[in-house]
Amino acid sequence: MVKICCIGAGYVGGPTMAVIALKCPSIEVAVVDISISRITAWNSDQLPIYEPGLEEVVKQCRGRNLFFSTSVEKHISEADIIFVSVNTPTKTQGLGAGKAADLTYWESAARMIADVSKSNKIVVEKSTVPVKTAEAIEKILSHNSKGISYQILSNPEFLAEGTAIQDLLNPDRVLIGGRETPDGQKAIKALKDVYAHWVPEDRIIATNLWSAELSKLAANAFLAQRISSVNAMSALCEATGADVSEVSHAIGKDSRIGPKFLNASVGFGGSCFQKDILNLIYICECNGLPEVANYWKQVIKVNDYQKNRFVNRVVSSMFNTVSGKKIAILGFAFKKDTGDTRETPAIDVCKGLLGDKASLSIYDPQVTGDQIQREISMNKFDWDHPVHLQPMSPTSVKQVNVVWDPYEATRDAHGICILTEWDEFKTLDYQRIFNNMQKPAFVFDGRNIVNIEKLREIGFIVYSIGKPLDPWLKDMPAIA
Repeated sequence: MVKICCIGAGYVGGPTMAVIALKCPSIEVAVVDISISRITAWNSDQLPIYEPGLEEVVKQCRGRNLFFSTSVEKHISEADIIFVSVNTPTKTQGLGAGKAADLTYWESAARMIADVSKSNKIVVEKSTVPVKTAEAIEKILSHNSKGISYQILSNPEFLAEGTAIQDLLNPDRVLIGGRETPDGQKAIKALKDVYAHWVPEDRIIATNLWSAELSKLAANAFLAQRISSVNAMSALCEATGADVSEVSHAIGKDSRIGPKFLNASVGFGGSCFQKDILNLIYICECNGLPEVANYWKQVIKVNDYQKNRFVNRVVSSMFNTVSGKKIAILGFAFKKDTGDTRETPAIDVCKGLLGDKASLSIYDPQVTGDQIQREISMNKFDWDHPVHLQPMSPTSVKQVNVVWDPYEATRDAHGICILTEWDEFKTLDYQRIFNNMQKPAFVFDGRNIVNIEKLREIGFIVYSIGKPLDPWLKDMPAIA
């Protein structure tokens, strides 16, 4: 019986291993983590992450051929294939601070594999890692090999949160990078055989190690670039009276461009886009390619510009001050159908409004008050360290109140900022909300999901990203 062990029970490790267990009943899959609370959650009825369809898959396999355990060493030494899916945060100090990936957790995983292994292993990179990480891992393992042979593969994940289970069940492609040696090719085949249980042969792509590592960074950079491109256009649309939705629709009809990732918004978020582009920039700089690095820097600059522009629009619309005013924040997760708040644009928008002394009332159907307080008070990049290494109980921000009902969030508010495109926000009773708000009542739609005409009929002053401006906003000072 083939045994698989995955180090790291997070957003990637948990769902990926659950689906492998579901599709390969003959393979025993163990997910290990040093965090007792996280493993306890995976073994309970309240899984540590929310992802549509995940619970069903876990419940079907757990205890049969899927195990969640803190016995890290035991499972590593028994496994044939080890997936490493640990945090790779951006460094905050030292060489490459603010851009380079911090491989501390990766290296300690590699050293543990070397310490406890008694048989040959295939070690698979699952975390997003900088190009040439495999080489570093190989060196650690081979210098501590005690006669054991290790093959390193890169098998990047291309999951989108909110659809991760579907993405795993029916992937566009599975990428496996390995050495071009006979042993390397054998290792690729072993991993290919696992995925071949449910993925058609032509969707499993084998490449060399570096191509696989770089493809992951490149894919995220291209996706983020599309978002920044349409967001840059949204600013121009507001300035000229064009409608960004119409422009997106028109260009999306071009089959070479296609319609996906062309929704203007308050900005992109999530655990990968910014981190991976920073990483790409660092690799370009290290390889003496400053022009290439500067090209990708612009993608992040436009994203930051979009968030600032949104905050400035809110403040300038309300007589240039939000001091002491209640503002309702609808949605905090970085996108709908996930409880994930990592790098969500809501953090910078909330911090910007708090900087102007606003009082915030926040509602998100999937995010707890603790998590919101933690995100708003944490330093940049802290989120990407294991929970037990994050600042303990961050000081809660007094001007932030988290509520469990959108009508409570908006009561007596001067304005509403919609920062996540949850479906339920489209069908709220906006007449009821309007009646209970201070006047003039503002809606700032950071996701372009509300019916602008309808809201204006009710009496709201509406700002929607990239849409022709409300007459009220036209008289306001230009946005810096």
